[in-house]
Amino acid sequence: MTENEEINTATDFINSKFGKVFMTVVSVFLIFAGPTYVVYGLAIVLNVNGYAAFVVGFVLFAVGLVMMRYLLKNKVVS
Repeated sequence: MTENEEINTATDFINSKFGKVFMTVVSVFLIFAGPTYVVYGLAIVLNVNGYAAFVVGFVLFAVGLVMMRYLLKNKVVS
């Protein structure tokens, strides 16, 4: 597979209805569940250091915001 075919496949996925819904749900999940449920699960359930759990939650939140910004910028979500 050439590089152009791979790019077209990714673009086709994002432009499909399933791709739009999937990317939106993933980004919203990262924005809301990342700093809450993931931090709780890591800190309380898995007994990870509280600061490490907070950092992981913040990183997931930032990734979710970047994904949502990308979707809004490319008008995948309006």
